[in-house]
Amino acid sequence: MDIKLSDHFTYGKLIRFTLPSVSMMIFTSIYGVVDGYFVSNYAGKTSFAAVNLIMPFIMILGGLGFMVGTGGSALVSMTLGMGKKEEANRIFSMLVYALIGAGLVIVLAGFVFMRPVSVFLGATDEMLPTCVLYGRLSLISLIPFMLMNMFNSFFVTAERPQFGFYNTVAAGVANMVLDWLLLGKLSMGVVGAALATVVSEYIGGLVPLMYFALPNRSLLRLTKTGFNGRALIRTCTNGASEFTTNISFSVVSMIYNVQLMKLAGEDGVAAYGVIMYVCFIFIAVFLGYSIGCAPVIGYHYGAEDSEELSGLLRKSIVISAVSAAILTFLAEAFSEPLSRLFVGYDADLLAMTTRAFRLYGICFLLCSFNIFGSGFFTALNNGAVSAAISLGRTFVFQVIFVFALPLVLGLDGIWLASAFAEMAAFFVTAACIIRYKERYHY
Repeated sequence: MDIKLSDHFTYGKLIRFTLPSVSMMIFTSIYGVVDGYFVSNYAGKTSFAAVNLIMPFIMILGGLGFMVGTGGSALVSMTLGMGKKEEANRIFSMLVYALIGAGLVIVLAGFVFMRPVSVFLGATDEMLPTCVLYGRLSLISLIPFMLMNMFNSFFVTAERPQFGFYNTVAAGVANMVLDWLLLGKLSMGVVGAALATVVSEYIGGLVPLMYFALPNRSLLRLTKTGFNGRALIRTCTNGASEFTTNISFSVVSMIYNVQLMKLAGEDGVAAYGVIMYVCFIFIAVFLGYSIGCAPVIGYHYGAEDSEELSGLLRKSIVISAVSAAILTFLAEAFSEPLSRLFVGYDADLLAMTTRAFRLYGICFLLCSFNIFGSGFFTALNNGAVSAAISLGRTFVFQVIFVFALPLVLGLDGIWLASAFAEMAAFFVTAACIIRYKERYHY
């Protein structure tokens, strides 16, 4: 039986409903790991470092899709909870069309600024051509990438989270197969890696576009609509936390890379790249759960069902705590074999990466609670509080500790910066949940 947004959610039903979103995010991170594996092992350490140096800038450009997806799905799910299905579909359609138009402008800007940004990020003369080439090739599929990120949230709102998972699997399998063919067999280097990503993102973005454009049995479908400035502003302000997270993560990654180039050189950037690839698998569990449960929270908030809202918060905190404990243990236990997968060809780099992984992995203990807290307030259409939590954990505290800790702990301070940042953000998140409990009656 299909699970509806309007249902009463037990632990089992909540886990079953969010499982496709969790699986989708895990699979996305896994095919990102495969992509990194092929670049590192078949294109070489310098190319791997170059790709990881420019990747944050590409993610910033694509961040609009996350913002419109999370902010828009919260607004649309709340509108559905109020019983206004036709209005919900008009808002959904307007957001899709607006994202495509904005994407065209962003692609042009990205192409122009790819080289100066690469220089600004500290690309060496050897790395610069690779940074620019990979970055500009990636822009070919930036709009589909933005749409894919947007639709991943709206599939859940449409009560079809499993479709989002199937679509992600199709895109991921295409990426992995093409990585194997273009890098492993045809030795095309970063060009092959970029083309593999382009094809996969076209699949991930255009398939759901066609699904929602055609008649379907979900709650959402693309329709004729007009411009709704109020809905667009609400979407952008509400989704600002996710946009902030995306931009902050990318900017902080750039700062990490700059610091690492000073303290450890190219090896440090390569080690950080491995951590980002692998750690996203763990963080994907928390992100997937947040994406999966947000429309449920938004729906019951719109329906003014405070009892169900309270139960969703309580159950989510328990689920987050249990998953955090399990994943932290796994990160510590498998840090060496996971690092070996990427940099086993270099003993010194392997040792650095393994130690970095173990120190960085401590952050998983608390980031699940912080990620859910930010997503919880997005679902309640309170973008300001959500953005405050997100900005704190992904930027403010990160920047403070990534500069301060190395002064005391050296290179280890960089690897521990995220754990200290999540600890500081934990207190902010807890304070916000307590502060607003009377306002939202959870």
